[in-house]
Amino acid sequence: MAYQPLPTPKSLRAAADATAARGEPLVVIITLRGCVYCELVRNSYLHPLMREGRLIAVQLDLQDKATAIQDFGGRTTTPAALAEEWRVRLTPTVFFFGPEGRELAERLEGVTSTDFYGSYLDERLESARKALKR
Repeated sequence: MAYQPLPTPKSLRAAADATAARGEPLVVIITLRGCVYCELVRNSYLHPLMREGRLIAVQLDLQDKATAIQDFGGRTTTPAALAEEWRVRLTPTVFFFGPEGRELAERLEGVTSTDFYGSYLDERLESARKALKR
C-alpha cells in the first residue's frame, strides 16, 4: 500500500470548530510511519469515507517532534507531545473530538479485527455525532 497521509492541521481548535459547524466530529488518527495497520486504516477506511463526504480526518505522527501545532486550548505544541499527553499506547489510535477537544466517543486503539474494523469505526462515528448534538 502506498503511503497516503492525511493532512496535519496547524490548529486542532480551528479544525474541530470547522467540523463541528458541519455537525461532524474531528477524527484524528495517531499514526507512525511504516505502521501497516495505520496504512490499512487510512487507505481502506478514512480516505474512502472522506471521499464520500462522511467524515473529516487529520493525522498526527506519534514521533513528530518538529511540527508546530496549536492544541485545542490554543497552546503551541507538537504531534509527539499531544500523543504523549493523550496517553497513546499504540498505533493507529483514532480519536473523535468535538470543540474544546472533548472526546465524543471511545477511541479506537490498534486494529483487533480487520473484519469488524469498519463497523467499529461506524459505531464510534455515530456515537460522536450524537454527542456533538447534545
